[in-house]
Amino acid sequence: MAVEEEGLRVFQSVKIKIGEAKNIPPYPGPNKMRDCYCTVNLDQEEVFRTKIIEKSLCPFYGEDFSCEIPRNFHHLSFYIFDRDVFRRDSSIGKVAVKKEDLQKYHGKDTWFQLQPVSADSEVQGKVHLELRLSEVITDSGVVCHKLATRVSECQGLPIVNGQCDPYAAVCLLGPSRSDAKKTKVKRKTNNPQFDEVFYFEVRTSTETKTSVQVILQKFPSQYLKQKSLKGYFLQPRENGNKSVKADELGSLRLNIVYTEDHVFPSERYSPLTDLLLQSAHVEVSVATFESKFLHMCSLIILIPSPLSFFPRDPNTIFRGNSLTSKCIDETMKLAGMHYLQVTLKPIIDEICTEHKPCEIDPVKLKESENLETNRENLRQYVDRIFNVITTSGVRCPTVMCDIFFSLRESAATRFQVDQDVRYTAVSSFIFLRFFAPAILSPNLFQLRPHHPDPCTSRTLTLISKTIQTLGSLAKSKSANFKESYMAAFYDYFNEQKYADSVKNFLDLISSSGRWDQKSIETPIMLKEGFMIKRAQGRNRFGMKNFKKRWFRLTNHEFTYHKTKGEGALCRIPIENILAVERLEEESFKMKNMFQVIQPERALYIQANNCVEARDWIDILTKVSQCNRKRLSTYHPSAYLNGHWLCCKQSIDSAPGCTPCTGGLPANIQLDIDGDRETERIFSLFSTYMSKLVKMQEACGSKSVYDGPEQEEYSTFVIDDPQETYKILKQIVSAVQTLEQQHAQYKRDKFRKTKYGSQEHPIGDKSFQCYIRQQSESSTYSI
Repeated sequence: MAVEEEGLRVFQSVKIKIGEAKNIPPYPGPNKMRDCYCTVNLDQEEVFRTKIIEKSLCPFYGEDFSCEIPRNFHHLSFYIFDRDVFRRDSSIGKVAVKKEDLQKYHGKDTWFQLQPVSADSEVQGKVHLELRLSEVITDSGVVCHKLATRVSECQGLPIVNGQCDPYAAVCLLGPSRSDAKKTKVKRKTNNPQFDEVFYFEVRTSTETKTSVQVILQKFPSQYLKQKSLKGYFLQPRENGNKSVKADELGSLRLNIVYTEDHVFPSERYSPLTDLLLQSAHVEVSVATFESKFLHMCSLIILIPSPLSFFPRDPNTIFRGNSLTSKCIDETMKLAGMHYLQVTLKPIIDEICTEHKPCEIDPVKLKESENLETNRENLRQYVDRIFNVITTSGVRCPTVMCDIFFSLRESAATRFQVDQDVRYTAVSSFIFLRFFAPAILSPNLFQLRPHHPDPCTSRTLTLISKTIQTLGSLAKSKSANFKESYMAAFYDYFNEQKYADSVKNFLDLISSSGRWDQKSIETPIMLKEGFMIKRAQGRNRFGMKNFKKRWFRLTNHEFTYHKTKGEGALCRIPIENILAVERLEEESFKMKNMFQVIQPERALYIQANNCVEARDWIDILTKVSQCNRKRLSTYHPSAYLNGHWLCCKQSIDSAPGCTPCTGGLPANIQLDIDGDRETERIFSLFSTYMSKLVKMQEACGSKSVYDGPEQEEYSTFVIDDPQETYKILKQIVSAVQTLEQQHAQYKRDKFRKTKYGSQEHPIGDKSFQCYIRQQSESSTYSI
């Protein structure tokens, strides 16, 4: 979900590796050890939690977390908690990284000192105030000053223990100090609307502070002469933090990758997309933008296009991180995730649950383990995963099959002497870059919610290595292993039937023919977890209260249960889901709510945090987007007290008043944001602009005279240097135009930015950083 700006959408995403903590202060008792876990928070909203590492003052987590960030935020925070014997959690310390500082640590392993956690350090939110200082002549003829303070509203206040019942206390400090005046309490909201005015008599106007709960800002008298509504960040109380030495709480190792995609409307990308869709050898006939975009990705990959370069050695196809391989990764992400879920998730879940010992390295073998038993456990797992992969060809997405067909044919044309290259070109993608990484790190491919424990992770590593080698069809497979124990284990699979199965699978997924995907009879569990739901009113006189339930989504139905493992209390077939949309907070004064709309009613659900809400909405939308009766409009608020809160219509079956955001035609098989993906391709081109220019120069030199190639491109063959030069020139021009448009947008936004606005409230410490960055970009010339 994007954060909307003027004519532009901003997508935020983060990838985090939580490494380890060290030098945690010992527990004040005879044991001294702690049971610690780490949480990831957007401001103060927890979005991820690691497993608990028991009895350690230097806990190693080794967990990865990635998500799309669906809202604005100011800090990315990490908290270390200790759970005692009574299962009570207490905070040890935190790391809080400002949003504007995230680029400093981009992709780097960094040790952060833990800082103390206190109520005063956990302040968040902003307040809108209107201040007016005026002169008043009293009955005695004395001139005095009066300060009128209107407390309009607050936004984004913290929710403590699931509750927020705020009020504002306003007082005047300094020589004219006054008692606090309080607003009314606003129940069950962290975005209270106060709209109350307070008056203060000011004896001196040289320097006065107005306090709203906490001191916000000094106001010189000349600043208050103009009546205006300003936004202010809430700040901690002065002297609120106790002095704690930097090394007293320990430290935490993190690797943070934060990215932002600034996406323009579609027409801005037309020159680039039209150019990428051009090909003299590939006919593109597409009916939807989604399939059009995937063809665009494939055209960057396909060899008949003059943009493509094969290395001279067929054994190195797609082993590097080139533009082509990155486009393959994007296509895999877009088209292949459900295929992965259906193929690998059941067996991966079983491996992570059973915890069978599979270590085959004699050096790492535990005393209680038997080497032959472990080998047999591992062999069975490898056999089962190999079978589910090689029998899954009929479920491989059509767009991937089209790409594999072109790769196979082009590789066979380029390397005519090597008879196996038509297989290795495809297996380099499907095994090396698709199945093997998903087995190795199932949490990164949405196959598991968390990184596996060390023992299971080791099992998955051994399986991944073996599957990768089985799929490679290398002449001497034992030579692929550096470890002798792996080479010995691979002898189990030195049979022709494994090579034949791989070739049959590769032949099937690289076929140019299209087939109807077979329906999947066995339900595949896609997502599950606890959430809070509001009763749907299926019983006429039943209470419509909120209850915590265990939700479960498969490719067949969406159900909820009283608790995990019990029978379903309600079943919603996927074909009955007409829309999945967010629910406005004001409906029930609750955050992170969404609605699953059915033919006769809507199910209102509250997720645990904003990231989880977005994940549920996304996956529910994807599994139901092909339903023929999907709605085109919906009600963004609830039906309460005899009318819809959004449009005030009194009929509960009244058509929606707002267009659905997830509504897609029934013939679209993928939920793709084409503009965002094109922006990513533009970003790749922009990043490698210098290489594109050098490549263009090399093609120009080659087309004018058959001179020596530049050393950087000597390992590649350029089929048609003249045509390649022409297309590279057009790409460079289209990318430079987009770069100029991005720069102009930043300059325009900078000129419109006002200090004290909702975007940059007074007290925002990031504002000076923003001023500096935009000043630099405004003087930059492309």
